[in-house]
Amino acid sequence: MLPLMSESESGSSRQTLAYFDVDFLESDDARPLRILSEYLQPLRAFRHHRVHDTIVFFGSARLTEDGPLSDYYRQARELARLVTEWSQSLHAGGDRFLVCTGGGPGIMEAANRGAADAGGRTIGLNIGLPHEQRPNPYLSDGLSFEFHYFFMRKLWFAYLARAFVAFPGGFGTLDELFEILTLSQTRKLNRLVPVILYGSKYWSELVDFESLARHGMIDEQDLKLFSVVDSPSEALELLKEHLVIDQDPSTPALAPSKRPIG
Repeated sequence: MLPLMSESESGSSRQTLAYFDVDFLESDDARPLRILSEYLQPLRAFRHHRVHDTIVFFGSARLTEDGPLSDYYRQARELARLVTEWSQSLHAGGDRFLVCTGGGPGIMEAANRGAADAGGRTIGLNIGLPHEQRPNPYLSDGLSFEFHYFFMRKLWFAYLARAFVAFPGGFGTLDELFEILTLSQTRKLNRLVPVILYGSKYWSELVDFESLARHGMIDEQDLKLFSVVDSPSEALELLKEHLVIDQDPSTPALAPSKRPIG
């Protein structure tokens, strides 16, 4: 245990060490330290808990088990249960393809709950917001994280992910989805990471992806970056078809850093 105080050369006074100075740590000057902490703290936890890779579920915090569009809640729970049971059947003993969500209510809760139904570990990357976002009760001990910075939270969504499943959602879901599609399109991910859009009716009404290609805003090939499904069984089969079981799980999904040319 490091001391909270450090004696001056004269020994007559004691001052708080910089890394215990709360006023400093919460200041604008210490922002880089806070950002770095939101990278290093989850990294340490994932190593300790032997989390190699994840399947990330995105979706609305506002959907409930007994409210409007409740079918999506139940289907997210079912898919997460199926994914976790499949993961547990692999030779890695449940250390592969853990269900990961934003840690809050709605679809996030449903997915974490489904993984817990199967007796699996499950991850929540929560973020402090004025409303809606509170950690759900189905997160595994040691695998529930609280973020202040959206971009660090999104880094951890991408860093360990081997697949993404996007259920209907609002601005946050769209932000997360298009971040991943952009990373895939621009080859910032060093492997193909399948993206599944759950709920064809919702997504076809919300985004006309084909019009983006028709207007030349994306290539026709970019339409293959995602698939659309309407049932948990269909989603599970796509995941099993695209995920590479024998791939080194320690390899991050983000593209490796490269030295600048010249």
